Amino acid sequence: MPADPDRLRRALVTRLAKPLPGHDAHRTMAPDLSPRRNALSIDGRDCREAGVLVLLHPKENGWHLVLTVRREELPDHGGQISFPGGQREGSETLDETALREAYEEVGLDPSTVTLLGPLTPLYIPPSNFCVHPFLGMVDHVPALTPTDREVDMVLRVPLRVLLDPATRTVEPWTLHGQRVDVPYYDVDGHTVWGATAMMLAEVLAVLRDVCASE
Repeated sequence: MPADPDRLRRALVTRLAKPLPGHDAHRTMAPDLSPRRNALSIDGRDCREAGVLVLLHPKENGWHLVLTVRREELPDHGGQISFPGGQREGSETLDETALREAYEEVGLDPSTVTLLGPLTPLYIPPSNFCVHPFLGMVDHVPALTPTDREVDMVLRVPLRVLLDPATRTVEPWTLHGQRVDVPYYDVDGHTVWGATAMMLAEVLAVLRDVCASE
């Protein structure tokens, strides 16, 4: 992974301009529920739109990716891991949504973020959201702290951990009354699964391509 921010930025912009890994990457982290594995596209959906920010930042031991832990007491997705983001408001663009939500949730100054490009949108059937992820980076260690009632904790995860195949695990869970195999990333004791893991899989596929081209 290029250590220099400008070099990494150029490499990622170049990669994002090419065909993306898309739903093929998403499916590698999708629970083994056949209808949902085949219902990932947002095309033709009458859905709510959301934007999320996949943020990279440097640290002394390499590049890190930012995730948030939702509060346990929330009625929806309590305790789960997500990217900063949320529902589109008014006439804002979806990348503006992602930056606004990151500011509201973790205090990230949007003026410091370089947006590199969009990733593949993903349909989330249970919530009827069409989620649009955007890859961004800053060239410093940002001061981040939970600033929203929904966020309990900010995670800064080393990319070397996420890129390690041992971080990915598959276990049988009971979901919707069915026993299914669920893939997830074990991140310092936190279980990253579902839509977040699926979007993360595409990010990691892009990063692996960048690493391979170096």
